[in-house]
Amino acid sequence: MVKAADRAKNPARSSVWLEQRTPRSGGGPAGLDRERIVTSSIRMLDEEGLAGLSMRKLAAELGVTAMSLYWYVDTKDDILEFAIDTAYGEVDLAAVDAAGGWQERVRVLAWDYRRMLVRHPWMSPCAGQYLNIGPQAIAVGAKIQEAVRDTGLPMQRQPSAMSAIFQFVYGYGTIEAQFGRRATEAGMSQDDFYGESIKAFRDDPQFVEALEPMTDILDERASHGSVTEIWDRDFEYALEVLIAGIEAMVAREGGPAQAQKP
Repeated sequence: MVKAADRAKNPARSSVWLEQRTPRSGGGPAGLDRERIVTSSIRMLDEEGLAGLSMRKLAAELGVTAMSLYWYVDTKDDILEFAIDTAYGEVDLAAVDAAGGWQERVRVLAWDYRRMLVRHPWMSPCAGQYLNIGPQAIAVGAKIQEAVRDTGLPMQRQPSAMSAIFQFVYGYGTIEAQFGRRATEAGMSQDDFYGESIKAFRDDPQFVEALEPMTDILDERASHGSVTEIWDRDFEYALEVLIAGIEAMVAREGGPAQAQKP
């Protein structure tokens, strides 16, 4: 068994994917396996967040003793890493392969990655805390690298292009997910929560002067009446700006003419 204290000694090399786990002798608890543990943990994480996941609560959810879980995992960190990789598996790589040119592959990857982050608000902090080296995470990373490689950018520019797009997606999806969770915790729809929040400070006299330069954009956003529409519209256009920027940089640096429009 790997102990949390042992991992703390060398966090840079600590991951369930790097450790050689000693096989347990005999058979595991009846009706329990790692897939079932991870599926239940994801459901719990989605509903209650990171703070709501514990070995005790997970065991109760599964109808087993807490010690039964340790037949399949050594720590809660193991469960979180397995959950992270399962979430990466929701990105539709077959759709990426069918998309064709690099621009369309980037679009499919970006939209799917964002949707996954929004479905699982716990994913963003976990992805930044743990090594993302499970098989599903590596498969997604490989498709991202392939798409950016095919832009025609020189090798030394490709990591920057990946960062521009997918750190943008990570940030956008994180904010969207946390906004949705905040609205849910308040017992409100996202539309109602957004409307009430904007109205609160627009009606407050102390903010009138500070908000004067932003009146036009606040009015424009309010005209849509749907937070979901705003999220999608702004994401789509921002992504197109990034793709167009890569095309422009390829042309500037004299790379292959692979910036064809979809």
